[in-house]
Amino acid sequence: MNIRDFRNPSHPVDPLFLNRWSPRAMSGEELSEAELMTLFEAARWAPSSNNNQPWRFFYGRRNTPRWDLFFNLLTESNKLWTHRAAVLVVVASKTTFDSGKFARTHSYDAGAAWGHLALQGSLMGLVVHGMQGFDYDRAKMELAMPDFFQVEAMIAIGRPGKKEALPEHLQEREFPSSRKPLADIIVEGLWKA
Repeated sequence: MNIRDFRNPSHPVDPLFLNRWSPRAMSGEELSEAELMTLFEAARWAPSSNNNQPWRFFYGRRNTPRWDLFFNLLTESNKLWTHRAAVLVVVASKTTFDSGKFARTHSYDAGAAWGHLALQGSLMGLVVHGMQGFDYDRAKMELAMPDFFQVEAMIAIGRPGKKEALPEHLQEREFPSSRKPLADIIVEGLWKA
């Protein structure tokens, strides 16, 4: 697949950013412990307000006793393709600093860590797909998160698989999406209606 058939930046950026996308087709093969820890290590080095590092990654690997706990948090539509993932991850953020004071940027910082993980996965040739289609309340309860944690998202991680293994309606969506024009996402100065 030629990424330039789907994505063309309006300004020069490193190909790393264009090559990262969120496929769904995964092979079902496992990841090694070293590969998984490399992803989390990349996330560890994300920027963080006051170095709070509020991100937390709860995970379950396929073929382990924890897999069903994570898999059963997903919506039925996400179960259709995530059953071939190697790892499922729930991303949470700690809403406070260690002092107990509210950390306003906890979600922002957790998003930066997710971005680092996603880019590292892309560099490693892995599928790394973020999702919102799961039960947030059950995730917090079943993973025994403290009250000062906020569930942010889930991630499916695996080795690339064949598009044809996906349900037909998902095969049609298995390509890198483009992005809104830059002018639609930036505002110099005040909002102009």
